[in-house]
Amino acid sequence: MALPPGTGLVAYNAAISRCTRAGLYPRALALFREMRARGLRADEYTLPPLLNSAALLRAPPAARALHALLLRAGLASHLHVANALVDAYAKLSRPAAARAVFDRMPARDVVTWTSLLTASLLTGLARAGAHGEAARVYRGMVAAGVDPDEFAVAAVVSSCAGSTMLDMGRSVHAAAVQRGFEPFLSVGNSLVSMYAKTGALRDARAVFDAMPARCTITWTALIVGCAQNGRGRQSLEIYADMVRSGCRPDYVTFIGLLFACSHAGLVDAGRAHFRSMVADYGIAPGPDDYACMVDLLGRAGRLEEAVDLLNRSSTELDATVWKALLGACRVHRNAELAERAAEMVWRLDPTDAVPYVMLSNLYSRARRWGDVARIRALMKSRGITKEPGCSWVGVNGVAHLFHVEDRGHPRAAEIYRKVEEMTERIRAQGYVPDTDWALQDEAPEGRERGLAYHSERLAVAFGLLAVPAVAPIRVFKNLRVCGVCGDCHAAIKMVAKVYGREIILRDANCFHHMKDGACSCGDYW
Repeated sequence: MALPPGTGLVAYNAAISRCTRAGLYPRALALFREMRARGLRADEYTLPPLLNSAALLRAPPAARALHALLLRAGLASHLHVANALVDAYAKLSRPAAARAVFDRMPARDVVTWTSLLTASLLTGLARAGAHGEAARVYRGMVAAGVDPDEFAVAAVVSSCAGSTMLDMGRSVHAAAVQRGFEPFLSVGNSLVSMYAKTGALRDARAVFDAMPARCTITWTALIVGCAQNGRGRQSLEIYADMVRSGCRPDYVTFIGLLFACSHAGLVDAGRAHFRSMVADYGIAPGPDDYACMVDLLGRAGRLEEAVDLLNRSSTELDATVWKALLGACRVHRNAELAERAAEMVWRLDPTDAVPYVMLSNLYSRARRWGDVARIRALMKSRGITKEPGCSWVGVNGVAHLFHVEDRGHPRAAEIYRKVEEMTERIRAQGYVPDTDWALQDEAPEGRERGLAYHSERLAVAFGLLAVPAVAPIRVFKNLRVCGVCGDCHAAIKMVAKVYGREIILRDANCFHHMKDGACSCGDYW
């Protein structure tokens, strides 16, 4: 509904602002078009809520048009307008555009810096350096003499999660305590999540216990963190405490619960929580929940039950669900069902390399070299390339990256000698290489040599050389451990034992805390 004829700019500004606050973003933009049609010119109060509306509508063209308008109107020099523009590009995951606006600003405040931090964080491209960029922005903010507020602290703490920047996260945590930000819910939530996602579960629990107030996000962060760190039964205990506290679980909470049940082998508990989603909370299971259930049943060898669950589903299933089934088939060597699951993945996501790799692994273990060659030829004909595996280990704030048989590191000669030493020492303790997962038909010694120089083993070797003996060696991998074979997990677990070290290996799925010959994942790599 249009505003009455003769409505002035102040009234339009107020109406646009009210619509934005109420979440009526299309209405806010429609009012702006109506305002301009009546010959009214936007001022510095018109544009910030409009930019926010465009961002929350995920409408980059609208944001760019508003950006052009404010430049023509000479409004870019107003701090709160420029801040709104940086924030809009951050929310639209346009970090380069946000940075360009930031660099041209004659003055900046804590809101400006926090918006740029958010832009760095929301890209979600950890392997492309987004987390490192967020840390650089934070350091620049402090160097510029701008005191971070609780939002900036929460943003940079979140940027440290999922990377090798645990030390940075600890230092920001200390600064938050000094500034009195620890009681803020957003800061506490970010700290719990950061510590859990970097494998420091004791610290996550300590922050959680000290928080004066908690919300669903807080409880869920700890539930998911325990599940990812191989503490599935703890996840269920925390969930029980959550329910007793009166806090209502959400969709993500149940993903964490089902993940925990899967990795702890709790089939009955998983079934019960899956039913509880709908029966007790009215939350419809989505593809992620079905993927967790398939993984749970698949780990338990109940492939027929998993297939039956999918056949009865009224949810539109995505490729993730079928990849979970494919993974279970790979473990239990069910080639026929694996081929059906792979066909479903190809139908839903033709560019995904995972089904090709998994089928190739399964065929190679069965010594079906003709099928291995067929899958490779199919990949080539379809232009599919596998994401190369890489691992990295953080030392003094620097991430050292390794690929398979990588000799590009300045200390490569030392690293390779350490790998040979590792192999000799674990062989003396009974380690026998598992070459059944080799991807090609070659002599056993060739397959063993290939296993020894996988990226995670090179990273562990460097960690033994560079990480102090009192500290755990934290290795991160972009794929599952091991995405190609089943040998690396057993080898690294034994390395942890013979060297008396704690090795924390985070892969694309969960953490593996290895110490004294045992792993938190229960050896289901």
